[in-house]
Amino acid sequence: MTTDDSESQRSDAGKWAVVLLVDDQAMVAEGIRRMIADEPDIDFHYCSDPRQAVQRAVELNASVILQDLVMPEVDGLTLVRFYRNNPATRNVPIIVLSSKDDANVKSDAFYQGATDYLVKLPDKVELLARIRAHARSYLAQKERDEAYRSLQKMQDQLERMNQELERSNRELHRLSSLDGLTALANRRRFDETLEQEWQRAGRTEMPLALIFADIDFFKRYNDHYGHQAGDECLRTIAALLQHMVHRPADLVARYGGEEFVLILPDTTDEGALAVADKILHRVNELAVPHANSDIADHITLSMGVASILPQDGESAQLLVSRADQALYRAKERGRNCVEVALPVAPLRMAH
Repeated sequence: MTTDDSESQRSDAGKWAVVLLVDDQAMVAEGIRRMIADEPDIDFHYCSDPRQAVQRAVELNASVILQDLVMPEVDGLTLVRFYRNNPATRNVPIIVLSSKDDANVKSDAFYQGATDYLVKLPDKVELLARIRAHARSYLAQKERDEAYRSLQKMQDQLERMNQELERSNRELHRLSSLDGLTALANRRRFDETLEQEWQRAGRTEMPLALIFADIDFFKRYNDHYGHQAGDECLRTIAALLQHMVHRPADLVARYGGEEFVLILPDTTDEGALAVADKILHRVNELAVPHANSDIADHITLSMGVASILPQDGESAQLLVSRADQALYRAKERGRNCVEVALPVAPLRMAH
């Protein structure tokens, strides 16, 4: 042996077992080198300086370390602890080489973290067998660990993808439930929510109210100001309506064209009428100019209010019909006003 391992090169792809010998005695090291160096499957390296041992093991990605027990400056067992404390060498098999065939010394070596113990110079056949066995076991475990980490990484990525997909699906569902122009709930969302609230009102025996609101003479507004201004008018009224409801269960939706609808759970005729009156007042305060209205110089609303305590055998369409009839009466009355649905017929009350 003429040089330290710093000049050693791994050139043979078939050398799967990377062995690092750490020993300050050149003669002993040369003897071990001769046993190992010509093996076709072993990539042999040598380090004589214990202060560089851990670094060399990391650099080489060693699969077995042959560690002399007695060395100057840093003894072999201390190095064993250093290997075990370094994440890169923590699991690398360490075969301690010692001139002492002493049970207490062996016990101490294993306690410190050694994998195996041989008295030097060991028999060549035994040394090679132990190197190959430890290297094979270590590399197999390393491969399993890497496979597990890869699998864990894939699972983490899959989990993130699933979470992102769920977020995307929720967003798509949200967007599919919104009116593209006003960002209010759309007709589909209204129908779903009304049915849910109708069923809930029936279970809780609480009233459910609707308010229909229609922009007066909106076709004339569109014709006079243009469709872009008409769209802006719709957005303005939508924002005002949304601002006028505060409870989480309340819903404002665009019912179609210039018509809006509000779902107000747990609300009587009187409560819904109070909300409608506030909306009407606020729209008149807003005073969006409308030069072609027959009743004012600004945008106004006609509104129909209805509230029902659901009974067995009835559907939510009954509430829609009553609120729509009230809206029709508001328009017949002259617009820019609120009408409440007529009292329920006595026949219905007898159910």
